[in-house]
Amino acid sequence: MMKKLIAKFLNEVWYKDHFVGTWLAPFAFIFIDVVKFRRWMYKKGYKPVEKLPVPVIIVGNITLGGTGKTPLVIYIAQHLKEQGFKPGIISRGYGGQSETWPLRVTTESDALQVGDEPLLIARQVDCPVAVGPVRADAARLLLENEACDVIISDDGLQHYALHRDIEIVVIDGVRRFGNNYYLPSGPLREPQERIQEVDFVICNGGEAEDNEIPMQLEGAYAVNMQTQERKALIEFKGLKCHAMAGIGNPQRFFDLLKQYGLDCEAHAFPDHYAYAEKDIRYKGAEAVLMTEKDAVKCRNFASEQHWFVPVEAKLKGQFMDDLMALLRTKAINQVM
Repeated sequence: MMKKLIAKFLNEVWYKDHFVGTWLAPFAFIFIDVVKFRRWMYKKGYKPVEKLPVPVIIVGNITLGGTGKTPLVIYIAQHLKEQGFKPGIISRGYGGQSETWPLRVTTESDALQVGDEPLLIARQVDCPVAVGPVRADAARLLLENEACDVIISDDGLQHYALHRDIEIVVIDGVRRFGNNYYLPSGPLREPQERIQEVDFVICNGGEAEDNEIPMQLEGAYAVNMQTQERKALIEFKGLKCHAMAGIGNPQRFFDLLKQYGLDCEAHAFPDHYAYAEKDIRYKGAEAVLMTEKDAVKCRNFASEQHWFVPVEAKLKGQFMDDLMALLRTKAINQVM
């Protein structure tokens, strides 16, 4: 309950221009000074940066909270495989409670040990996945045991201890940068100018600006968590439904359901929330719809009442062609 209250409070402060944000400004100044100094230390070589023997693609953001990075990581990995690459995926494994790191992630892993997003990736993409707070360690684990020729990092833009060859920033096209303040006053983890240094800027939803590549997360059906039955979302119209989401921006999921005419009672949870059975039981509900990220943590106590809605990233333009061209250039330079 306390986590839900804190998450709701921060959402009010960061994305609705709450006056409390200005009270926290002195802490934000301290935070961004530390961020800038830390990056300067890496740039000048005072802190070590590890370079891997294969190209590294970072998919990150400059705000705290979800922007759609994980669906994009899945999209990129699938397309790289189609082009003959052998990608490996690394992540911090946020929320994972393993006592040893790094750790391989399989389709049978426990989300409580490895984190929800890495488990979701492992179940959607047929390529090796590893997690660990030190991302270079997770990458080495893959390189020592798999024939990976490119590493994709889910998040990690601010993890400067790992050298990166390609940087991709994902922006929430609806919420953008909130009140434009730094943590804890607002959601910014780095200055907005940081996105001018990256190779690609992806805008998830909303209106993309001139330098941004539009992306949409699309989902049209739900999967029953007990029977695996697939049903079009429009078939839930008129039912007494509840919708639950523990992602960076739960409203994005609720809006998706509304697009199909569903009138659900919405339940927002903090990102990476650790669910208990009581959290997903709603009296009188004919169906409970949740994100696939939430589903990986609820499978053990879900019933036929529960459904998850898979989403898929869709990008316009020639993003993958440009990414492939840049990646091949980096790969050639890697061996020279």
